[in-house]
Amino acid sequence: MANSAQARKRARQASAQRDHNMSQRSELRTAIKKVRKAIDAGDKAAAQSVFQASMSVIDRIADKEIVHKNKAARHKSRLSGAIKAMA
Repeated sequence: MANSAQARKRARQASAQRDHNMSQRSELRTAIKKVRKAIDAGDKAAAQSVFQASMSVIDRIADKEIVHKNKAARHKSRLSGAIKAMA
C-alpha cells in the first residue's frame, strides 16, 4: 500500500487511467465486432459504411497509444480485405 501522499495520489490516478483505457479498448473491440457482423451478414454496402465509422474509432484509439499503431493498422487491413473479398 502507498505510504506517502504522493504515492496515494499516483495510485488513484493510475486506477482512473486504467479504467479509462479499458473503456477505450472495449470501444475498439466493439467497433471491430460491428464490422465483422456486417461482413458475416453479407451486405457489402452496409459493411463498407460500418467500416468507415469504425476506422475513425480505431485510428483515434491508436493515436492515444491505447493500442499500438501497428495493431490498429493490422485490424484495418484485415477488415478492409474481408470487405473487398465479398462477392
